[in-house]
Amino acid sequence: MVSSLHWPTAVVVLAAVLLGGLVRWVARRGRRRGFLSTVDRVTYQTLHTASLASRHLSDGLTPDAADKAGRHLLSILGARAVAICDAAGLLGWTGPGEHHGPDAHAHASATRTSGTTSVLGADVVTCSDPDCPIRSAVISPLLAEGKVVGTLTAYAPAASAGLARATGELARWVSAELDVAELGRTRTRAMEAELRALRAQISPHFIFNSLGAIASFVRTDPERARELLLEFADFTRYALRRGGTFTTLAEELRNVERYLVLEQARFGERLQISLLIAPEVLPVRVPYLAVQPLVENAVRHGLAGKEGVGHVTITASDQGGMAEISIDDDGVGSDPDQVQRVLDGQSTADSVGLGNVDARLRQVYGDEFGLVVETAVGAGTRVSFRVPKFSPAVHDD
Repeated sequence: MVSSLHWPTAVVVLAAVLLGGLVRWVARRGRRRGFLSTVDRVTYQTLHTASLASRHLSDGLTPDAADKAGRHLLSILGARAVAICDAAGLLGWTGPGEHHGPDAHAHASATRTSGTTSVLGADVVTCSDPDCPIRSAVISPLLAEGKVVGTLTAYAPAASAGLARATGELARWVSAELDVAELGRTRTRAMEAELRALRAQISPHFIFNSLGAIASFVRTDPERARELLLEFADFTRYALRRGGTFTTLAEELRNVERYLVLEQARFGERLQISLLIAPEVLPVRVPYLAVQPLVENAVRHGLAGKEGVGHVTITASDQGGMAEISIDDDGVGSDPDQVQRVLDGQSTADSVGLGNVDARLRQVYGDEFGLVVETAVGAGTRVSFRVPKFSPAVHDD
């Protein structure tokens, strides 16, 4: 098992700690101004504003994110203007004094090199406009995976120790948000890699046997051969489609049906199928190709080596806030230790994606949502998993 505190959790905890420090600073500033119920009011306002900014930072450090998040960051800091830069140049300027924008990247050069907060006075932040409020700057680094990827600069008429502390705290919070954004992109890339691997390993034996079964009907039952060929085309079109990491359970089960039609053409009466599907879970979104590999595992490893009739039961049930999907077979079963090695990535015997599906479920929902496999040699196999009906990790493609 993995440790109880994962890196994504640690990043979120760090962001909360940093934001808490910033809230306390803003609350102290507000208290000095004599607000009624200052702590409660300022805490709410700061947390709410930070949540608005975090939405725009979810895609990373981009011009659009700098423009939209900058307005909220400026509100938190109480400076006159905020500039966000990446390694290449200015991404966004919020507030008056936009004519200083071309100099913002140069102002941040020392911070990009040192990775520490720097303060610039009127001798560096010069301006010929006597009414311009931009006379000093506090620049703090923005980090992602421990590397400086940009800077957050607060511009004001005069720098203060409080503004320096607040800018540093806010930059660290933004850095934590950038880490979360990078984690999301890393997870997406990992899922896409897993899907490519799964597509690449769509069983050559299944393709060969399906085409062989179709060919056997060409002379004796041309209409059946045509129907099977269309099912095969639809199955491969779905399995090899590009884009989209999620689908509905209804679409996934439709593809399972295509797969089973082709397998029954080969096995005949030896393969018996039962479906127990609760209609209310059909719209639930699940990872693409999460069910069919498990059904293929039941047919190939459970029933292919069994003498006589084999039975596969596919169940999808409503469990309140969860949907539970299970695949049961009364086949030859497996060694539980061997299955565990497959799920742990320690065995290459997983030729139909058991480990692949388990890894993707854990990537999306967390380790508690991996596959549950109950099996023993000669006792059949039951593979099940649960998914939340609604999850922030699942999005429309």
